[in-house]
Amino acid sequence: MSGVIPAEPRLGDFAAGQLIRLCEVAGLGPTDTAAYARVLSESLGPVAERSLALPPPSRSSLSDDHTPVEYSLAFLPGTAPALRVLLEPGCATDDLVENGRTGLRAIRAMAERWGFATRQLDRIEDLFFPGSPEGGFALWCALELRSGGVPGVKVYLNPSANGPERAAETVREALARLGHRQAFDALPRADGFPFVALDLGDWEAPRVKVYLMHQGLSAAEAGSLPRMAPPPGQERLEEFFRTVGDLPAAGDLTAEGEDRLTGRPALTCHSFTETATGLPSGYTLHVPVRDYVRHDGQARERAVTVLRRHGMDSVALDRALAAVGSRRLSDGVGLIAYLALVHERGRPPRVTVYVSSEAYEVRPPREAFPTRDRVRAGL
Repeated sequence: MSGVIPAEPRLGDFAAGQLIRLCEVAGLGPTDTAAYARVLSESLGPVAERSLALPPPSRSSLSDDHTPVEYSLAFLPGTAPALRVLLEPGCATDDLVENGRTGLRAIRAMAERWGFATRQLDRIEDLFFPGSPEGGFALWCALELRSGGVPGVKVYLNPSANGPERAAETVREALARLGHRQAFDALPRADGFPFVALDLGDWEAPRVKVYLMHQGLSAAEAGSLPRMAPPPGQERLEEFFRTVGDLPAAGDLTAEGEDRLTGRPALTCHSFTETATGLPSGYTLHVPVRDYVRHDGQARERAVTVLRRHGMDSVALDRALAAVGSRRLSDGVGLIAYLALVHERGRPPRVTVYVSSEAYEVRPPREAFPTRDRVRAGL
């Protein structure tokens, strides 16, 4: 026995280790990998040094166990998946004012470090950072990890910062200030506005993205919500929605409402890149698969089905899940949080898999239930 007491694991080390292993899956080299691991720890600030033996530093809504980090892998045929990390720079506090200030400082530090402008964010800052903010978060930041050590940066803002009753007004005004004056009227009806996101820095076509929440969405509705031109194929969207939500085929319905999600709602994202038409150039359908499976083994099976239907290799998914943790998939639910089908004008469809860090907690599997029983008690 050496007599040396092993140090308690820290959040920054834990997340950086996951990221390093995920970078290998994404085909990033060792220099870029090391740089991005440092960026992740630095972006978390002092929370990176916090022991995982302690509770989460705040009740971050970024993940179910309040880990302020989430990963996603965007799949295309014939290539390694693109890796992104979503984080909450202000996660050290539940105070939304200070949380937001910390997040803005982090974004501006990134802008100085990587030489990009924050003009778009500056134009709408007052809308999303009022003196007495409301809602579940203030600012999240996503980094698309690219070869060369300079990521694509995205910032996520809370439309309910001035109160949920003013979320639509806030989104409309933000779009107008950003030059998209016709965009709000192009959005489909929805039950809420969870996020507005901006691409900052080096993007081929920087996007303004509006996320919508849809309670009790049906497969047919999911396929009819895109407003982009040309629209994605409705049949393929419905197929994706039914597969991920384990909903019966249209001809197999035996009861009203069988083809609707009844747990956590689906989200859609409408991205705008040009101002001439007022129409979105992209549409993404997000399904919270973790609410519609007993355990992550089932979530993984549905992800594999979707990937293979779109001509994508599922081997990288299994490597990514192993990179994040070593538990059996059947021992928990929520490691795979969302599955998304992404359409952008002029680009092939891609499938994005959102992977939880689970730094603090693994949610236990659900009790057995008929997957297509629409009564989902406790979800």
